[in-house]
Amino acid sequence: MAQQHTTSLRLRLRYRFDTLVAGGTAPLIGWLALGCLAVVVPASAVLVWADRAAPTTLPGRLTAVWVSVGQTLKLGGAVGSPLYVLASVTLALVALLFVSTLVSLITTGINQRLMSLRRGHSTVLEAGHTVVLGWSDQIFPVVAELARANANQRRSAIAVLAPKDKVDMEDEITTGLDDTGTRTGAGAGATRIICRSGPTTDPTVLARVSPQTAKAVLVLPPDGDRGDAHVVKTLLALDAALPRPREAVVVAAVRDTRNHLTARLAAGPGGHVLCADEIIARLLVQTARQPGLSLVYQDLLDFAGDEFYTAAAAGLTGRTFGESLLAFTTSSVVGLLHPDGRVALNPDPGTEIGAGDLIVLVSEDDDTAVPEPAGPWVDEDAIVTARPRPRFAERLLLLGWNRRAPLVVEQLDEFVSAGTTLDVVALGDESTLRAAAEVAAARSRLDVAFHCGDITDPDVLAKLDVPGYDSVIVIGETGRESTAPATPPDTVPPAFAPESGSGTDDDRTLVTLLHLRAIGEAAGRELPLTTEMSDDANRLLAPARAGADFIVSGRLISLLMTQISESGHLAAVFEELFRAEGSEFYLRPVADYVGTDREVAFATLVESARRRRECAVGYRLRAEAGTAPAYGVRLNPDKRQRVRFGEHDWVIVLAES
Repeated sequence: MAQQHTTSLRLRLRYRFDTLVAGGTAPLIGWLALGCLAVVVPASAVLVWADRAAPTTLPGRLTAVWVSVGQTLKLGGAVGSPLYVLASVTLALVALLFVSTLVSLITTGINQRLMSLRRGHSTVLEAGHTVVLGWSDQIFPVVAELARANANQRRSAIAVLAPKDKVDMEDEITTGLDDTGTRTGAGAGATRIICRSGPTTDPTVLARVSPQTAKAVLVLPPDGDRGDAHVVKTLLALDAALPRPREAVVVAAVRDTRNHLTARLAAGPGGHVLCADEIIARLLVQTARQPGLSLVYQDLLDFAGDEFYTAAAAGLTGRTFGESLLAFTTSSVVGLLHPDGRVALNPDPGTEIGAGDLIVLVSEDDDTAVPEPAGPWVDEDAIVTARPRPRFAERLLLLGWNRRAPLVVEQLDEFVSAGTTLDVVALGDESTLRAAAEVAAARSRLDVAFHCGDITDPDVLAKLDVPGYDSVIVIGETGRESTAPATPPDTVPPAFAPESGSGTDDDRTLVTLLHLRAIGEAAGRELPLTTEMSDDANRLLAPARAGADFIVSGRLISLLMTQISESGHLAAVFEELFRAEGSEFYLRPVADYVGTDREVAFATLVESARRRRECAVGYRLRAEAGTAPAYGVRLNPDKRQRVRFGEHDWVIVLAES
């Protein structure tokens, strides 16, 4: 026996109405007309019969009811012969149909336009703006730094194009940024963030953000295994959309070194492509051997402090590079930019400055790079001769393994002394062990040993004697769970999973840092630790001492891209700075440069470094190494500033190894 529904009258009526609506337009119009007449006719009759001035006869009152119904329904309500009334009603219905259709068309057009605007399909009519193509976590530091860079401009705009809903992008940018003077939508004053939706690999869609009138175009690598391939396709689409020669500065980034050359070919002449793996690996090694160096790069690359600029060599043409080091009081000279685009960082002090050369320097802003001699503040009596510091073999520890690990090992081999040992602890299968063995066999000065183990396991870390190492590097392991299950003895751990979009697993890194902190506290010392992370938000959660060295890969690449987008010639500066050969930044004992028994002006440090063929750009005070936000780092101080340095303070120099 079929079970009967026991539903309320309201639900049954609603169900009948839904069925009526689903039946189509004609039945809906018919029922709507009947329903309207069912209300209007009785109401009109009540009005007529209640009106004292109404006709007294029944035909007269029926005529009055018809007139009221006609006026209410906009049918005219004409009276007369049947033919006249029929013609009047017909004309009224035709007029009603025409007006209704016109209103419907206007409403539909407006709705379509509003939906088009909401979907971000309209064209951005801007000039001199910055275009950002793609969407990833890097969008937030990129937009924030661009807003800071444009803070002194009256009108500036950033146009973002990504295969994502326009409203969602605007909401995420609004909530994901701090108070940087940005705002979404149209307007004037602060930097405007204009979002458009569409694939970045379609040349016709790129026209929505007007790249042909932009001053710079940034191509972000999206999250996912095929992020680099998407960057290459976007660069090809951009090449098809923009005629050559291009006036806009094009900056892109890829993660894998194997895709770097392909992306550079797609970018074409004048395009700049950064390789995240190479840069991150080099900075990890530099920072591991120079604690505090990550703070220097963070200060140098963001727009909140001092950064790289170029200045005309007016008044310095024909003089030597060494003389230019003390030619600016509030800027730190670090190199030369030649007319052919070549950059020489920390060249020989005797190098003559040519007529077309530009001075590469670190300054607070481009308008603060004003020549002013700092020589009078040099204290010759305070300059000392560096004490010999013999190099020695080190014990190094690398926790974790990912795509960048072989590059880290390769970079370490170039800097360490012979006999230095590197212990690598990571999960891996037989193929990983073979790859690690090949990396170890190719090293000439570094003795590499690979150990299979879970770096999040406290028992594994406890057996390593971590405090006995001279330096510890923690890198992310991709595709891992935050806590790996224990494996039986003699069981090969599961193979590495494919690379994730972010490149590293910050969750496992945080767990490892938590155990390392406990090991350091038990040993009563701070571990010499350098950590790689993907997300800057996770760095804030890291259980580490204040001012610890973190290389946040996503943020660092974003800072580099924004710097180059604002000044295209800086691409050559950073390429020179991050390549294996040449000069790089070091933190060296200040006692090797000046005496610590008196106050000296920073100009004295610059002169002492010049005599060692180095460029001094700042210092770090040990007493303030744990104090935010600078953690003791003073980049590009006024050369007239007098400081009494301690025996354990550092000077920041650009020098060869």
